[in-house]
Amino acid sequence: MLTNTLTRPFMALDRAGSWSADLPLRLFLAWEFFESGLEKFNGANWFADLQGSFPFPFDLLPAGLNWQLSMWAELLCPLLLLLGLGTRLASAVLIVVTMVAIAAVHWPNQWSSLAELGRGYAITDQGFGNFKLPLIYLVALLPLLLKGSGRLSLDHWLWRRR
Repeated sequence: MLTNTLTRPFMALDRAGSWSADLPLRLFLAWEFFESGLEKFNGANWFADLQGSFPFPFDLLPAGLNWQLSMWAELLCPLLLLLGLGTRLASAVLIVVTMVAIAAVHWPNQWSSLAELGRGYAITDQGFGNFKLPLIYLVALLPLLLKGSGRLSLDHWLWRRR
């Protein structure tokens, strides 16, 4: 009796969650990445200044191509996330973009201990890096990569029609 009383409210949450648990992540990430892509679209290419910081194989590509790749990934993949279409692929692409951004922009240039590295776990760069926000994006993208877009998505609708 007590178990039913405790579990009944959560059963409704389970049903709702099977339809829409991923939706807040998709909306949040779509907004954040699209906003970044739009800034690149409307701004000037500043990748040439940090081309040497890009990890392999992106360090071998011209700065202009890297700019275009990241800009279009940050404009198109958020639209896919929003629709729940190709969610795993879009998440994988955005994970790569984010890891490159961490390596090239957000990771501290020098650190000699974990305590010093930990100072870079911040939103603003005070000379120790600022990888907190991109790390949050990675953590938010991971469930979408692993589980997909859920039932409230074009992926699910297309899968059912197959």
